[in-house]
Amino acid sequence: MTTTPTTPTPPGLGEPRGPEYVSPDLDLLDGRGGGPPGSGKRRGFSTAGWRKAALTGAAVVVVSALSGGLAGGLVAREEGGTGAQPTPTPSAAGGVPGTMIAAANNTLAGVVSVEVRAADGSASAGSGFAIDGNQNIVTNDHTLGSGEPRAVYVETPSGRRIPATLVGRDPDRDIAVLRVPPATGLRPLPLAKTGTTQVGEPVIAVGTPLGLSGTVTAGIVSALDREVKLPKGRRQTAIQTDASINPGNSGGPLVNGRGEVVGVNTAIASLEGGGSIGIGFAIPIEQASQAADRIIAGGG
Repeated sequence: MTTTPTTPTPPGLGEPRGPEYVSPDLDLLDGRGGGPPGSGKRRGFSTAGWRKAALTGAAVVVVSALSGGLAGGLVAREEGGTGAQPTPTPSAAGGVPGTMIAAANNTLAGVVSVEVRAADGSASAGSGFAIDGNQNIVTNDHTLGSGEPRAVYVETPSGRRIPATLVGRDPDRDIAVLRVPPATGLRPLPLAKTGTTQVGEPVIAVGTPLGLSGTVTAGIVSALDREVKLPKGRRQTAIQTDASINPGNSGGPLVNGRGEVVGVNTAIASLEGGGSIGIGFAIPIEQASQAADRIIAGGG
């Protein structure tokens, strides 16, 4: 009896994970295909139950928010939220540049948690951010799951839970747009100009990892034009960052030191049984905003 030799995964390289994406290079090294796991359905949506699951099971979550998966729950903010008003620019503290602290404070005023309820009763969640004064919110398409969602809610920075309207979806770009009432008062986030993002510049990721809304993590731009592969052979370039991105960050903004959105946090690479390992991917904001503009204009 003969056995077929297998090519082991090189040390330090894990199977890429994260919603809808795998790295072409790593996929060639590991023939398992890299499809996103975590497809088990969970009925209903309990924020208290998710808080417990997130804190006790964080070590085994390896994908970004997927419909029905454990990843990307929504946790209500504690009473006494700070609201959506930007705060004055603080001074540097603990070695952190004051510009990054200000960028974080101002960005939080425009970021929401997104909760999606599917027709079959399952739930998924992620993050999103206001892109204009009409209260249009950009998020990832995969956050909405497959099919038409039964209901979509956003949780504002002040802790309010508001029904959102689905404006449209662009699966090819993994972008979707939601809209909330004008009175919601989310702060639209400024967008970085095309070609201004540089390798090595500091960035922050803002969103709801593991159901912990209003979370800010910091890092740098690790690489530009990093090719990632979507299902069915579709490919897209992305920004690589070492800012910590975990399940539930999907759809949230990656922001530079000027407070400008440079990308939409979308995927991570992860070792088996682990979460973020410092390799995250964001859709460049020029691609995301073009898709959002088409959706808002009715072009889908």
